[in-house]
Amino acid sequence: MAIRYGQVLIDSYAAQLDRLFTYIIDEDFIDIAREGMRVVVPFGMGNRVTKGLLVSIEDEFDSEYQLKSIIDFLDDKPIISKEMLDLGYWMKDEYLCTFFEALQPILPPGDYKQINTFVELLSTDYSPKVKEEKQIIDYLKDKGMVLLSDLKKDLQVSYINKYLNELEGLRVIETTIDITTSVKKKKEKWIRLLSDKLTQDDIHKLVGKRAKKQLEIAMYLYKHGDMSVSSLLKELNTSLSTARALEEKGLASIYEMEIYREPIKRTIPKYDKHRLNDKQAKVFNRILSSINGLSRENKFLIHGVTGSGKTEIYLQLVEEMLKKDMGSIILVPEIALTPQTIDRFVGRFGDNIAILHSRLSQGERFDQWRRIREGRVKIVIGARSAVFAPLKNLGLIIIDEEHESTYKSSQNPKYNTVEVAEKRVDREGGYLVLGSATPSLDSYRKAQEGNMVLLELKDRVNHQIMPEIRLVDMRDELMMGNRSIFSLELEEEIRRALDDKKQIILFLNRRGFSTFVSCRKCGYVVKCDSCEISMTYYKNINRLRCNYCGQTKRIPHVCPSCKSKYIKYFGIGTEKVEELVRESFPEARVARMDGDTTSRKGSHDRILEEMKNKKVDILIGTQMISKGLDFEDVVLVGIIAADTSLNLPDYKSPERTFQLITQVAGRAGRGDSKGRVILQTYNPDHYSIRHAKKQDYLGFYDHEIRLRKEFLYPPFIDLVNILIYGEDKQGVGKLSKEIYNIIKDEVYNIYRDSYGDYIIGPYPAALEKIKGNYRYQIIVKIEDAYKEKLKRLINRVCIYNEGNLKMDDIRISIDINPNTIL
Repeated sequence: MAIRYGQVLIDSYAAQLDRLFTYIIDEDFIDIAREGMRVVVPFGMGNRVTKGLLVSIEDEFDSEYQLKSIIDFLDDKPIISKEMLDLGYWMKDEYLCTFFEALQPILPPGDYKQINTFVELLSTDYSPKVKEEKQIIDYLKDKGMVLLSDLKKDLQVSYINKYLNELEGLRVIETTIDITTSVKKKKEKWIRLLSDKLTQDDIHKLVGKRAKKQLEIAMYLYKHGDMSVSSLLKELNTSLSTARALEEKGLASIYEMEIYREPIKRTIPKYDKHRLNDKQAKVFNRILSSINGLSRENKFLIHGVTGSGKTEIYLQLVEEMLKKDMGSIILVPEIALTPQTIDRFVGRFGDNIAILHSRLSQGERFDQWRRIREGRVKIVIGARSAVFAPLKNLGLIIIDEEHESTYKSSQNPKYNTVEVAEKRVDREGGYLVLGSATPSLDSYRKAQEGNMVLLELKDRVNHQIMPEIRLVDMRDELMMGNRSIFSLELEEEIRRALDDKKQIILFLNRRGFSTFVSCRKCGYVVKCDSCEISMTYYKNINRLRCNYCGQTKRIPHVCPSCKSKYIKYFGIGTEKVEELVRESFPEARVARMDGDTTSRKGSHDRILEEMKNKKVDILIGTQMISKGLDFEDVVLVGIIAADTSLNLPDYKSPERTFQLITQVAGRAGRGDSKGRVILQTYNPDHYSIRHAKKQDYLGFYDHEIRLRKEFLYPPFIDLVNILIYGEDKQGVGKLSKEIYNIIKDEVYNIYRDSYGDYIIGPYPAALEKIKGNYRYQIIVKIEDAYKEKLKRLINRVCIYNEGNLKMDDIRISIDINPNTIL
């Protein structure tokens, strides 16, 4: 008897089960077994029936173990492709997580255990060739759409999967998956004539002269084809009972048609194709030459200043992919914050686009994912997780604003989207295009070393001039007696812009009214009970709130520590800026865009629509307003405090500061009027501030990359942040030391007396307590030569606990090259 062997991943997050188990694929299933299908297997000593994923199929298996057989296949086709399974394998090793965790962003959205396969009859004209086909067709005629598992159970047909595959290949039946039992396909009743061979004379004879309304419906369907019942009834001013009468006569059929839930609720106007200027055309043609096989490179970095026309290049590259019948994925930092980019793609390509992001409802996300999987669309736009979209024949991945921190996942698997995209295009024969005015140091270094093709756009389209950035030293303002958050120059420029009927953006990367509440007598600072972090005052709710866990407190009027009355607010946030702007410029129409004003669905769109329609004079915001906004009337950008991100104790602070200043400054001067930027700072001599003022990316890169090399930071090494956390502070500290000692011994064997440069800790994290959990850190710096060895060690110690350390109620988070080490 012919048998094969299947390697199955059991449906479990438990680290001890994170390996493949071998099962026999019996003869009944050999013809239909495919990698990426879900299976039912007996598991453990008690042969508990459980679900798993068939990861690989082998012809031979050499072992003395008595193997069990796969009980059943839950799908008639793979839910994950072989390429995506391989990508999951790579992510498991690269980002130090379990295989099951690595597959989570790749699997269909929803609960993996609740995925169901449905079978539906498409055609009644087919004449069955064997009795098994007849059994299946008769069953579906009687039951309608059914679960595959119910069909198998009720019919008990041997080799049923083979017959189902053959019938589906002939388009007699269709199988689809439903992501969860609670999410159902949205359907609408449609009507059609049962036969396309009927003539007008046939219709008149079969309906009869007296049934005028029935005849009207039949003739309308004859001329216009299938249509929704609701549209037909409205068009002909008739009733459902009349349509049903036609069905009873065997002339028409009323059936259900799936209607997709649309994630975009507004009308988007057509976006016409623009002619590329010479510099855009040069970049476009260089990428196209590789796509057309004239060059071997498949990865490109477009370093283009803000407003240089990168989006139009993206659009035309996608158009080229469509000509080749290939799919494209376009990634943006956050869908809600980049509506203009979305509008341009939808306006150009219409309904050939699926949109994936976290704010979609479960039903919307399910519909979009299935449209992609079934090949109904060729273009996917989305945030980070859309890099895993199951596009067939993938040709192109575009990552806009590739430097953004949102492209790094903060949950297992803690993947870097750019790295995943690189791996995916290599495996699937596609092309990767990154774009940014301020590329990440990692990407720019890859381009410098020849691992990507660097393409530059140094000028704005339509000969627009880059905005002038003027630096204001706020220490000098204080010496002159100006205690306002607005320098004299910024205040003057705001008034000038308002007089000219132009728009203004004011940027401060800090929410709330005041950043902390402190006692001037004893220095006491009000902190969150769960997080040990200073709480922020929000005037609109008149309470203190923790920006990490959301806990709120009343404002103390007396210091809880020394009972002094000298307790007050310090620092400013966007809410305070809004109040001061309204006081200083009462005639201005003011809007604020931050995490507090945009928490409701659609709030981003509303604020940006008002800005677009010139109903807002001054827009105040956090880093949200630095991404992709293009308003031609914005002539002034005021950066209230450029030092906010610079003062964080993190090696990436200078890079983030340079990027934020450059990006937000780029919102000015995109129309006919020249843009102006007022940059307020207390650190005018810091190199990131100086280079941002001159808009000198290369100068900043050269300075920062030297520092990274000298102090052993990425991109010269991999930085692994091991975070140990739990409610028992003593237990967390003890486990941290035990883990440190095991890893330190190996690091010492490699580096001897300089081992201290490569492993740091264990010590309390900068944010020592969050949501009731105490947090300790160990930082390991890994050079390429020892990457595999040290990663394996961290895996064994922290994930699989091969040292049998006491980890009760303590968790470990491992992050490779994290966005922050706070």
